[in-house]
Amino acid sequence: MKIRLDRTLCDGFGYCAKHAPKHFSLDDWGYASLTGDGSVEKTDEHDVLRALLDCPVHAIIEIAEDGEA
Repeated sequence: MKIRLDRTLCDGFGYCAKHAPKHFSLDDWGYASLTGDGSVEKTDEHDVLRALLDCPVHAIIEIAEDGEA
């Protein structure tokens, strides 16, 4: 699984960092940043999917195997 974060959509709710702190961090203003290159290990997929589904502004996007969002 691979994801990307559209920081222009982020409103700083912080659900992503709560659910998947290994993949998301919050800056000094509370906005999310993606940790790493967006690659998600199989063992972390559940947490990242939870973050993706709970994001109220849909700022987390799953990238398909062929590179399409």
